[in-house]
Amino acid sequence: MKLLKVIFFLIVVSLQVEAEEILIPAPPVIEASSYVVMDFDSGKILLEKSMGKKLAPASLTKIMTVYVVAHELANGRISLKDEVIVSEKAWRTEGSRMFIEVGKKIKLDDLLHGVIIQSGNDASVALAEHVSGTEDVFADLMNKHAEKLGMGNSNFVNSTGLPNSENYTTANDMVRLAQALIRDYPEVYSLHKIKEYTFNGIKQNNRNTLLWRDNSVDGIKTGHTKEAGYCLVASAVRDGMRLISVVMGADGKSSRAKNSQAILGYGFRFFETHKLYSVGDLIASAKIWKAAIDNINLSINEDLYITIPRGEYEKLESIVKVEKLIMAPVSQGNQKGVLNIMLKGNNIKSVPLSTLNSVAEGDIFDRLKDEIYLLFE
Repeated sequence: MKLLKVIFFLIVVSLQVEAEEILIPAPPVIEASSYVVMDFDSGKILLEKSMGKKLAPASLTKIMTVYVVAHELANGRISLKDEVIVSEKAWRTEGSRMFIEVGKKIKLDDLLHGVIIQSGNDASVALAEHVSGTEDVFADLMNKHAEKLGMGNSNFVNSTGLPNSENYTTANDMVRLAQALIRDYPEVYSLHKIKEYTFNGIKQNNRNTLLWRDNSVDGIKTGHTKEAGYCLVASAVRDGMRLISVVMGADGKSSRAKNSQAILGYGFRFFETHKLYSVGDLIASAKIWKAAIDNINLSINEDLYITIPRGEYEKLESIVKVEKLIMAPVSQGNQKGVLNIMLKGNNIKSVPLSTLNSVAEGDIFDRLKDEIYLLFE
């Protein structure tokens, strides 16, 4: 076989597991302005309705408030032990409260619990002022994080979600934000499963009623205003598979919970997620020219998860395509191929293949030898 043909190749690997194929029905029809269900690991959208529609977020805004605070904690700019002086603005903030008192010093840890569990608007403003000096500056920080996370259809003007025509988001942006919070700050996210919290002698329950209905649910946030309707971002884990749902604009507390449970149940029942490859796994080995060695190894840059209909895992194929001519020198991390995941002839995922190691040029004899081979081929 000619050398050039050897290095231009396809590798097809069948990933076979015995499983019974399951017929997938149409998703449940629920009454809400917008909704979406996404697999946490793969990012696959399983079902949605108007997920790009801009809507008032109500207290879903506090997911971003918590994300920003978690980011500041992780970077050491604030501490859970900080004592936050409650301003008059924070104390006077309308809506749901944890009942902090003006002029008092409150531990940041208590305020964080008050935002997450009690949905305290007063606690949200107090945290915003502690992090950024004013709530307006904090809102600007929220928007910078939103931009970084790819939330292109969101804008925040306060830390609470209180009504404002310039405060908006989408179900799609909210599900991405929830994914980022769970991924980036799991310790802070774990607070969302706490069912009740007592502060200043007042015990309040977490407004996410799914925490009582479904043991697999461990978060995340409710919201309600007259403009926004009833909203809920929820996340659950069953058999190692985590799903995130967003329901916006439901007509009541009961319906937002019932609808969230219905679409999460649909996702778990009819889909499955598999980790196919890890970072560093040897996916392919390709010929490298003008080097002291013959081959260079290729892998993926991120762990590869795939979400597919249940019962179809045995139909997956991995197809590797590598560049025809790879010449030394090559640096570690250079993309030199593509890994395509196929299901019944359809390409359902493509990820870059990059070099696992750097390869320097060979000596003059290595280079001359390969020049001659390439000339004749």
